[in-house]
Amino acid sequence: MCLGIPGEIIEIWEEGGLRNGKARFGGIVREVCLSYVPEAQVGDYVIVHAGFAISTIDEEEAKATLAAAGDLVDEIPG
Repeated sequence: MCLGIPGEIIEIWEEGGLRNGKARFGGIVREVCLSYVPEAQVGDYVIVHAGFAISTIDEEEAKATLAAAGDLVDEIPG
């Protein structure tokens, strides 16, 4: 099973011929490869798996997914 997490693109640049950027996942910011989503722009939401943005997603769906993931984490014992 693969897990893709929605993040908001906050910065984009090109490095070594690859399109890269920074994405915000709640309060966490990570660098991601944006080469698979050439249409994505700053402010867009993308699904990120293993450091690669693999598709775009609308803001409403991204926020609902993040909320659902938070609910799952809250249910984990310990």
